[in-house]
Amino acid sequence: MSRSRRLEFPIGSPLYHTALNDPANPPATYWHATGGPVPVAVDPLRREVTAEVAVIGGGYTGLVAALRLARQFDVEVRVLEAGPIGWGASGRNGGFCTLGGTARDWAEIDRRFGVAEARAVFAAQRRSVELVRELAAAHRIDLRATGAGEYVVAHKPSRVDGLAREAAFVAELVGERFELLTPDELRARGIALAEAYGALHIPHAFGLHPLRYLRGLCRAAVEHGARVHERTPVVSWEYAGGWHRLTTPGGAVRARRVLVATNGWTPEGLRPELAGRVLPVLSSILVTRPLTPGEREAQGWVQPALVADTRELLFYIRLLEDGRILFGARGGTRGDESAFARRMAWLEARFRERFPALAHVRAEFGWWGLVAFARDRLPHLVRLESPPASLVALAYHGSGIAMATLLGWHAAADILGREDEPPLPACFRRPLRRFPLPALRLHYLRAAMALAAARDAWW
Repeated sequence: MSRSRRLEFPIGSPLYHTALNDPANPPATYWHATGGPVPVAVDPLRREVTAEVAVIGGGYTGLVAALRLARQFDVEVRVLEAGPIGWGASGRNGGFCTLGGTARDWAEIDRRFGVAEARAVFAAQRRSVELVRELAAAHRIDLRATGAGEYVVAHKPSRVDGLAREAAFVAELVGERFELLTPDELRARGIALAEAYGALHIPHAFGLHPLRYLRGLCRAAVEHGARVHERTPVVSWEYAGGWHRLTTPGGAVRARRVLVATNGWTPEGLRPELAGRVLPVLSSILVTRPLTPGEREAQGWVQPALVADTRELLFYIRLLEDGRILFGARGGTRGDESAFARRMAWLEARFRERFPALAHVRAEFGWWGLVAFARDRLPHLVRLESPPASLVALAYHGSGIAMATLLGWHAAADILGREDEPPLPACFRRPLRRFPLPALRLHYLRAAMALAAARDAWW
């Protein structure tokens, strides 16, 4: 694998091209172009300081944890973010606030862990979406919320039965009704695209502006006494005498406790306990120019809905509040500039296939970033094997806005040894196991993606 240059600090995964791990190379996203005021009082750390808790990672998980630690528990907390606030996944995602965080469905969790645990996972996912709304209301965060629920669209006729089984399972599991729609009923709701043979409507979801949410969390955390330092990568982590020492390019933090909240950009070179624990996976997004009302009517897509299809290598789509369409997909295993250009060309071609009436419309924004998969395909909030008093919260499997918020909330109590009610599902507390032969993770991913593409095409 080629390398454009060697990064000075151990940021992110060693699997991808260094351009993805370079905080001096911020993404040119639609969210950054429309994200409102940038955070203040978040200067890089320039001296040695002491704190009760240090948080590595200034995304949703880290900032929610810091906000709760400072506001509810009155704890001195420092957040260390390698890039600008919003440089990582919290500023690059599609803005889907949905039930999610796992790469297992409820039926699979039921088979593996039992019905009580499947119900606990569903309740935690539902609570995670509610918590995003509650935090936004409590801290005056302008989410730019749009849409009501998520539509999972069958991309082949054979996938409709699977959606019906999911609806029946949820009804039996928790007594909720997820509405199954025909193609005509979906179009009647103002959602029309090619390869839509039915859809399942999941009510617990809405769209938001992910960077505005993140910047609002950052402002709220600072207002309540948390200290946040952007452009402050942790370059070494030592532990002695009951104190962690996190060294940065301009200073250091001595802390009693450490929370790692870095997800797809986990710095695997920082400590052996972090190496090989997650599989970062690329996800790509384009955003069109604003569509005219006539163009939206011609395509038959006039609602600001959240849509994902039934592919394993799924497409995900939103009509944004200013009339643009956001269109995203998983895939890619390199991360360099030429691979990015090829990926964007591929994504534009797939957009034209699904929106034939908009084939003349071109993208104004395009970017990609990393989501994180765990070996057991579950989110994790667990203590590291070492050093003592260290916690890790990550692995949201490409659906992390709500679940990252929830795990950040619980992490604040967890790191202080406090119990939350209701507790997290026990399966989220399972040890974060290392991938076997972790240097081969991209080979595993390529094989899994080839198999998924075949299933998507033929079954």
